Amino acid sequence: MQYLIDASVYVFRAYYSMPDDMVDRDGNPVNALYGFCRFLGDFVERVKPDHLAVCFDESLATSFRNDIYPQYKANRDPAPEDLERQFHQCRRYTRSMGIMELASPVYEADDLIGTLVEHGRRQGRPSTIVSRDKDLAQLLGRQDVFWDFSGRGKIYYDQVSEVFGVRPEQIADFLALAGDAVDNIPGVPGVGKKTAAALLDHFGSLDEIYSNLDRVHEVTVRGAKTLGGKLERHTDDAMIARKLTGIACDAPIDDPEPLLRPANPRLGDVNALFDEADIGTALRRQAERVADVIVDRGL
Repeated sequence: MQYLIDASVYVFRAYYSMPDDMVDRDGNPVNALYGFCRFLGDFVERVKPDHLAVCFDESLATSFRNDIYPQYKANRDPAPEDLERQFHQCRRYTRSMGIMELASPVYEADDLIGTLVEHGRRQGRPSTIVSRDKDLAQLLGRQDVFWDFSGRGKIYYDQVSEVFGVRPEQIADFLALAGDAVDNIPGVPGVGKKTAAALLDHFGSLDEIYSNLDRVHEVTVRGAKTLGGKLERHTDDAMIARKLTGIACDAPIDDPEPLLRPANPRLGDVNALFDEADIGTALRRQAERVADVIVDRGL
């Protein structure tokens, strides 16, 4: 099993849940750094993963999706300067612990995770995706796991439809139809979540829906008689949205196999980071324990 962590979820969680009076000697907040380091340390101590990668988002405005739809994520404010600073520190911590760390100005963390999922499949190795972002559940095969580490726990392939309303392979189509306000994806005007789920339950996929617009009236949803025409008028909207909601699994990552095995923790670099951030003994001791886990397992 390989474990693929959607880091931004846990950095943001720490930033907004931990006291903002946690600062270094220059008054810079370190709450996100502290919380993320604690999360990652807890994770490695608990799971002792043989294969692990931590993937970060690098930019809100330079993803290949912005080339397709310039308004993609345009509703989001840029990260505060103090949070952006801590993102870089979190990446530095991850690398110093000898854990594979990935980010790209073109591909989002979701795409990097998707690419590693596909790599694992070629190696015959399933993946556990550690995140709270339902979009990533579209990557699940029957051997894979979606793990909301700090929330609802593990979700397996056969449980996805119960939790998210559609099967894993339908999630991107579902979001293309219903839209995704979080990412500023409009979808098809007038098609909500219930209608999108009903359409996919009846036809199976977005392509099949559009291949059978003359049968859309058969779906037992409100407004079914006019739904086919609405979908037809907004064909381009749906197809553009589908390009945005699907996770790319072909990001250009050099052979990740050797880097997926945590190795060579550099505690000197970790302590240098903690010195700069005025972080005390608790996290340093945890970093030592995590390093021992990695070394003892020969990772």
